[in-house]
Amino acid sequence: MEGLPRNALRSGLNVGQGLFVVFPPWAAYLAQQALVRLLGLLGMYGLLRQELQGGARAKTVAAAVALCWAVLPLYSMYGLSVLGQPALLLAFLAIRRRAARWWHWAMVAGFPLWSMFVFVGPFVLAALGVLWLHDWWQARRPNLPLFLGLVLLLSVYLLVEWPLFYSLLIAKQFVPHRLEFDLSQLTPLGLQAGLRSAGQFFLMGQYHASRFLRVAILLAVVAAVALAPAGQRLARWQRLWPWLLGLAGLAGFSGFYPQLVAQGQTWLPMLGAFNFGRFHFLTPLLWFGVLVLALRYLPGRWQALVLGLQLLIGLSMNTEWQHNLRELAGRPSPHEPNYSAYVAPQLFQQIQQAIRRESGLAPAQYRVACLGLPPAVAQLNDFYTLDSYQNNYPLPYKHRFRPLIAGELAKSPELRHYFDAWGNRCYLFSAELGKDFRVGAFQRRVVQDFAFDAAAFQRLGGRYVLSAAQLAAPARSGLRLVGVYEQPGAYWRIWLYEVSG
Repeated sequence: MEGLPRNALRSGLNVGQGLFVVFPPWAAYLAQQALVRLLGLLGMYGLLRQELQGGARAKTVAAAVALCWAVLPLYSMYGLSVLGQPALLLAFLAIRRRAARWWHWAMVAGFPLWSMFVFVGPFVLAALGVLWLHDWWQARRPNLPLFLGLVLLLSVYLLVEWPLFYSLLIAKQFVPHRLEFDLSQLTPLGLQAGLRSAGQFFLMGQYHASRFLRVAILLAVVAAVALAPAGQRLARWQRLWPWLLGLAGLAGFSGFYPQLVAQGQTWLPMLGAFNFGRFHFLTPLLWFGVLVLALRYLPGRWQALVLGLQLLIGLSMNTEWQHNLRELAGRPSPHEPNYSAYVAPQLFQQIQQAIRRESGLAPAQYRVACLGLPPAVAQLNDFYTLDSYQNNYPLPYKHRFRPLIAGELAKSPELRHYFDAWGNRCYLFSAELGKDFRVGAFQRRVVQDFAFDAAAFQRLGGRYVLSAAQLAAPARSGLRLVGVYEQPGAYWRIWLYEVSG
């Protein structure tokens, strides 16, 4: 993309970024996955052991809940944004009681180093700020240690995300493409659509934060009330329903938030540039709080049933683990390649060598774009791409890129809205491929008419197109076929095209 401004990229102080500096991508990903889940498990176990005193049975329940927490389906690339919240809460509760040791303060300082501010920072700070205000109201005086904990958390976030804050508050480095986000073109409108979305947030959650069925937790709540002695049912329900009401309120807010933004953008266009509806990143921990409260009322067999069901839900809804199990069983899904098949280093090395033989150019001396495969695949193989998936990049570049695909966008209103009103995927689009951005070799897709502006591509510095689909008439697109490349074990078959003339 002709290079990105520094503050469009992740902070160099982020632990996850450090792993990718130290290790190759695959090793870094595995290390991140293992460490994030291990720390999530230890954080949840520590929180429950600190807050729920008890004997051997309490330890067993705490360990089981922690295991259920650690296997939740989520993006480990977001670090401790979700799985690290129990450890952060553990630290703040100790600080709140004025019983904090040095490691509690270290956990507060460490959370911003391995989480994403834009996903959880403002919302964690807001929730803890409400807790501090509540304590001030109750005690009629501020809790100074808790306030200092908030200051520490915010200060480390400011340090870690300094490029972002500098750009927002002091000197704008670039105009982001996010200013053109238009949720009115992307979001279903109306009461029914909002209620459906709210129901999904309540019963399933959101895939960035952790998408899993809340069935086991709701079963625990129902059982806790139903199994109570007749005189205690109301008391138990009164203890549990405020949690459910709060979660329903958050689900309702998240469900209708896109519509609110879509309406508000008419008088404040930049309203869509930041998603203030990400309070749903806090809901997995809140749901587990409900689970723990309900488990305290249940006998041992019911506890085992509920926790076993929750563990099964967490494992079965984690698609990465499903695909790994299929791979180990010798029955991999043809649409879900493993890492080596996806990156296919030998295949792309073969393509680089072919380009070097023909043109004498090294990868840094030419630019490519990808059709039918994510540009990240080419980037992992040391190609310099004009296209990319970025959640923040300069708006002028989006405008310069659009002519390349304007002909295809004109064919498909869906893709036109997808690019113009969102645009994180700054890709080569084909109306015939639609949103299939991962065309495998076995699919044998052929694009009959690719309305591609080769002259605009050249003006951006582009020379080659790596296509996972065959172009039936490349000459009409201003391209010529250089070669077709495939390798045993690679997910892709790549047609290499060069701009004609």
